[in-house]
Order: sequence, then structure tokens, then C-alpha cells
Amino acid sequence: MNSILNSRYFFWLILAIPSIPMTLLLSRGVAPVPDKSVYEFLLHPTGEFAGRFMIVAMMLTPLRMLMPRVKFWSWMIQRRRYLGVAAFLYALAHTVFYIVDRATLDAMFGELGSLGIWTGWVAFFIFVPLAITSNDYSVRKLGPGWKRLQQWVYLAAVATLLHWMFVHNEFGPALVHFTPLALLETYRIISNARKRSQRMTLGEK
Repeated sequence: MNSILNSRYFFWLILAIPSIPMTLLLSRGVAPVPDKSVYEFLLHPTGEFAGRFMIVAMMLTPLRMLMPRVKFWSWMIQRRRYLGVAAFLYALAHTVFYIVDRATLDAMFGELGSLGIWTGWVAFFIFVPLAITSNDYSVRKLGPGWKRLQQWVYLAAVATLLHWMFVHNEFGPALVHFTPLALLETYRIISNARKRSQRMTLGEK
């Protein structure tokens, strides 16, 4: 049983579960609501799961700091890259559905000046190199630069939050998802600052 639970294929299966009803709906080619194409209908769930998986991946370090004795968080951190790649794949599907639904470059460029749209593109283009380098080879090749590159996820998170809030001017769902991350990141920053202060105090002694 442990071998199944620790299998990366099992973890990937879990990450793929939200895509199953989306794929079935796409195969039928008809949205369950009137006046919407199936591509427009799928924009919402693909975007939400891209954001959710990114948020979960970012929450893992502060959660382990907050609950160091809970082994589950260490287990999850070992699989954090999978979460990041899954976030990118859902974001890729979100972007493809947007392009297909808009159908023309004129339609897309006409919306590009909107805060809710260009922030989504910023988040997506940041996701691309992060996903491409989410492998052991890139970690070895880039060395310390790999971690610096991955820190761009914070900018992607801000862009994703703005995209989510302003694409339809609905702030509630975005804040519900991002508030726990913001609280945990605040805790992480304060905790690290206290540790640095303690080390400096001990060094002075």
C-alpha cells in the first residue's frame, strides 16, 4: 500500500482528477449552460485549478514550519514540483481555451489592455520557465540559480490574484483562495526574521 501511495503516478492521478469531467465535457462539445461555448465554460474551472495547485504548492513550506512534527507536509514538499507542473498544465489549458474561444487575434488584442487580462498573460508567461525547469536535470544544471528562478512564482501569484479578481470584477472567490496563502507567507516571513534576529543576538554575545 505504501508503494502505491508514494508512487508519483498515483500522485499524478490525483492531480488529474479535476481534468476528467472537463475532458468528458470537451469531448461532447456542448456547454451545460446556454449562450456559452464549451471553451468559454471551461475557462473558469481550468483557471481555478491552476490557481489552487499553485497556492497549495506555495503553502507547503510555511505549513511545515508551522507544524514541523506533521510528516504529511514533508511528504507533500517532496512532491511540490508535481503540483507546480500541474498548475502550469491547467493554466495552459485555460490559455488554450481562451484563445480558441476568442477565435481571432483582433478579439484578443482588443482585451489586452484590461487589467484582468494582461495580468493573466503575465502569470502564464512566468509559469512557462518555472514548469520547464521543474526537473532534477535543471536543478543540477542551474545550481543556486534554480532557486532564484523559482522565486518568480511570487510575482506569478500576485498576477494570478489580480487576474482572478479583475477578469470579472469578482473579488470574493480570489480572496477566499489567496487569504490563507497570504497569512501563511506572513507567518513564514516573521518566523524567518525572528530566527535571523536570534542568530545575530547570539553572534554579538
